[in-house]
Amino acid sequence: MRQGVLVRAEATHGPGEATLLARRAVEGGAELVVAAGGDGTINEVVNGLVHSRVPLAVLPGGTANVLANEIGLPLDLGEAAARLDSLVEERISVGMLCVGEQPPRHFLLMAGVGVDAQIVVSLDPNLKKRVGKLAYWLGGLGQLGRRLPEFTVRAAGRSFLSSFTLASRVRNYGGDIEIAPTASLLENDFEMVCFEGEESLLYLKYFTGVLTGQLSAMKGVSIVRADRIEFEPLPHSKVYVQVDGELAGLLPASTEILRDALTLLAPSTLRQRYATGKGVLGIG
Repeated sequence: MRQGVLVRAEATHGPGEATLLARRAVEGGAELVVAAGGDGTINEVVNGLVHSRVPLAVLPGGTANVLANEIGLPLDLGEAAARLDSLVEERISVGMLCVGEQPPRHFLLMAGVGVDAQIVVSLDPNLKKRVGKLAYWLGGLGQLGRRLPEFTVRAAGRSFLSSFTLASRVRNYGGDIEIAPTASLLENDFEMVCFEGEESLLYLKYFTGVLTGQLSAMKGVSIVRADRIEFEPLPHSKVYVQVDGELAGLLPASTEILRDALTLLAPSTLRQRYATGKGVLGIG
């Protein structure tokens, strides 16, 4: 990829540090940044690289590895490292999330409002360390029987009432299942998947639709392409937002596409994977 270049490795020790290290690398004239870690760490690095021309390569770690699954990287860190020299540059758009009065936050994968963000809030970090992705499934089961707060979603000239909305740039969710079947890192929009209903048991039906590939035909589900989405809470309700698997705050919020914002190093087969519907689940 690049020969005779000084390599400098730095570890992170707390939230936000990866963003600062990536920004410092750009300012210092780095030719490449390699992020080793999970989707949350990669998200922080993206926030330090956005709008620069410095390419980002990833070595998958962490819990879900959604990005690695999406672009077709091996989930074994050693195997992924051995393939770095074969990766090619793709200039892509990213999402930008604005939550309340907080500074904007950029993301590669997805922003979720409602149910999945509530799961992130209630997640036991010690349980996550012990059982990995299973902790999220257990958190989801913990929502059953509860009444879910709804909120208003505005996108593509339409308005929706929802208890869970996903604004996704990728097809796979959590590295295991497909929720946004035509999303693409190479396009300039989100695939927005909007679920209606306060009754949490409805999500058993929705989950069946996900597993069978019938989600788009189900009553209560709307799938829309949009480059900007606005989320407003209903009066006296508290609704959380997550971005790339990390808590981002409470509604109100909005998300929009920033075009030509990041250079990502990906396998040369990425465009073919999307063209053939193989941009999910690590399919070769």
